[in-house]
Amino acid sequence: MTTPVNAHADHHCPAHLVRHVTAIAPGLLLTAGIAAAATGLHALPGAANLSPMLLAIVIGIVGHNLIGTPGWALPGVKVSLRRVLRFAIILLGLQLTTEQLIEVGGEGLAIIAATLLATFSFTVWLGRRLGVDRKLAELIAAGTSICGASAIIATNTVTRADDEDVAYGVACVTVFGSAAMIALPLLAGPLGLDARSFGLWTGASIHEIAQVVAAAFQAGPDAGEFGTIAKLARVAMLAPLVIGLGLLARARLRHAADSAGHAAPPMPWFVLGFVAMIGVNHVVAIPRGVKSEIVALTTFMLSMALAAMGLETDLRKLAARGLRPALLGLAAALFVASFSLTLIKLTGWHG
Repeated sequence: MTTPVNAHADHHCPAHLVRHVTAIAPGLLLTAGIAAAATGLHALPGAANLSPMLLAIVIGIVGHNLIGTPGWALPGVKVSLRRVLRFAIILLGLQLTTEQLIEVGGEGLAIIAATLLATFSFTVWLGRRLGVDRKLAELIAAGTSICGASAIIATNTVTRADDEDVAYGVACVTVFGSAAMIALPLLAGPLGLDARSFGLWTGASIHEIAQVVAAAFQAGPDAGEFGTIAKLARVAMLAPLVIGLGLLARARLRHAADSAGHAAPPMPWFVLGFVAMIGVNHVVAIPRGVKSEIVALTTFMLSMALAAMGLETDLRKLAARGLRPALLGLAAALFVASFSLTLIKLTGWHG
């Protein structure tokens, strides 16, 4: 009597699963440990404006370049970079609701969308003029035009730049986003912006969500709340941008493929999960306490992904990028702030 094929496969499936879990667990624990350390550092006095994601990538880079990333950790590090990252981006959708988009209004959304498209296009164009590598320019463009480090690592799922490019992009959006966080509140009075106009300006132009919150609330609770909502509306535009870049990457690979057509074009289908979570958040009333836990989990998982990125980043390769990408990041930051302000002034928008 022969053994059924399915029974034979079932016999070996648990053993294969155990081997897989055993292989990835050490690296996952390492990136989770770095993310936990970054979260702890973020809670220290004076470090609140430093994103846990930034701290995680810095810890990873320092560890990799001083000690080296051990071989036993590599399988789990790669899982953190891919699967953990994608799941975190899907969860990011639970921070958004359709009501928030409606509150921004059609004209406000148009200002945000126009600023995003103009900033992304300008940054890629200027990157080409400055001789910055296209992939790095796209990462800086995405981080500046949408939502900082989260947008950079989401965009890299289709851009497929080196880890050093990702680290450089994260450094740019952190430095120039922090500068905008300090500068914009000082300009609100001289520019004659009311609370909601200032909130829209911060939400449409500052890089990270945390930086927007820190800047917008300096002009009062109304400006702070609206700035946060405007920023979240901008984050919602991550999905169409990444899918659009995925289609461009697909076209490039098809063009470059040989006659046999062996290219495997990337398509970031996981961002559809991001959109689906926005829908879930609209239909299901998630308790505030649960939602805050989801936000914390999302940030932690993104920190794991950036820790993994740091564990694969060589500082010598990072330094080889030179100062031109930094100049590009500065120009992009100035452009996004001035372009969005111009639209707000020209339209006379007051919420």
